[in-house]
Amino acid sequence: MTTIVEQRQEQRRRSRWRRRTLMTVFLAATCALGPVHARDNDAQDRGPGGNGDDDQRGRYAIGLWGDLPYSDTQATVGIPNLIADMNRAHVAFSVHDGDLKQGNGAPICDDALYTRSVDTFNTLQSPAMFTPGDNDWTDCDRPKNGGFNSLERLTHERQVMFATPFSFGQHRLRQEVQSTPLCLGVADATSLTKVPARCVENRRWTVGGVTFVTLNIQGSCNNLCGDAADPQEFDARNRADIAWMQETFDEAVARHSVAVMIISQADPGFSQSEFDAPQRDPVTLAQTDGNPDGFQEFLLALRERVIAFGRPVAYVHGDSHYFRIDKPLLDASGRRLQNFTRVETFGDHAEMGNTDVQWVKVVIDPDSPEVFWYQPQVVRANLPPQL
Repeated sequence: MTTIVEQRQEQRRRSRWRRRTLMTVFLAATCALGPVHARDNDAQDRGPGGNGDDDQRGRYAIGLWGDLPYSDTQATVGIPNLIADMNRAHVAFSVHDGDLKQGNGAPICDDALYTRSVDTFNTLQSPAMFTPGDNDWTDCDRPKNGGFNSLERLTHERQVMFATPFSFGQHRLRQEVQSTPLCLGVADATSLTKVPARCVENRRWTVGGVTFVTLNIQGSCNNLCGDAADPQEFDARNRADIAWMQETFDEAVARHSVAVMIISQADPGFSQSEFDAPQRDPVTLAQTDGNPDGFQEFLLALRERVIAFGRPVAYVHGDSHYFRIDKPLLDASGRRLQNFTRVETFGDHAEMGNTDVQWVKVVIDPDSPEVFWYQPQVVRANLPPQL
């Protein structure tokens, strides 16, 4: 004879099994759909992150990558190998955290860079998301990158890569877009007159009880240093990023999301011992290396929301090309925030060929206390034969 406690435990097990079964069926049905076109709005809304899927809280996996490609070999061999590996893994979706090219050299930041990148992302079978990197626009003014105006390149990138509310990929996902014109762009490529612009690269979506958000936060001091630093552009975009981040946490609370994942390009630095990132007082979050600080205001606002949210928050970035997973964020009293995890994707070391053309698999289980399980994925085809 079973006890009441045993009966309740069995009911909970059956409930979890039903939720996972529903999510599995849902994702399988999504992957079975053919390519979706921009006019098929109803069909796209039924994909992951569309209306009505938030209650399907079973386990699923996503892919994270970025700072790639940085060489012709990576573009023609390494990236196809990586994408084939990710496709075989049947991830629900993937996110590239910025940098479509190396920071100071070929290919230049011409129009072909962005159209070529769209074609690459569209070889992924599942929805593919992207957030800009500094090599895509803030560093395009460097002579070896073509000597472009940085803000004009961001304006063009928005037009080519963020013209619709849908992701890339052979199956696409509808996203919520930051449509208020809080950022800056240029009126045209000739006059370069600055005008208010919609921050359409900032996106948000929710899948399986987890809310995801991309933010245009850049390396190179977040456009506050360099040969063509632009404090006016930084100020507008920084305020927009903070507002979008705060709205994301509000939405996550309203949706009863179990976790939030933030994806951006920049490694803002969290301590005095960062690798290839700004040195920062971990308590005040003030930069200590004497360089312009393009991150403190955002980090202070983020820390406040992480504490208030109280559930797992993952901050995914690239920029310094050093794969790591840690918990670097402290509160104002110096106590570590255990619900905050920093994840840096592999990134590139072009001198090593394809060796670092790898990705990170994240298994997401809403029933797990940590929600996110991180698994580095080494693409065997991108390693030397002896490995």
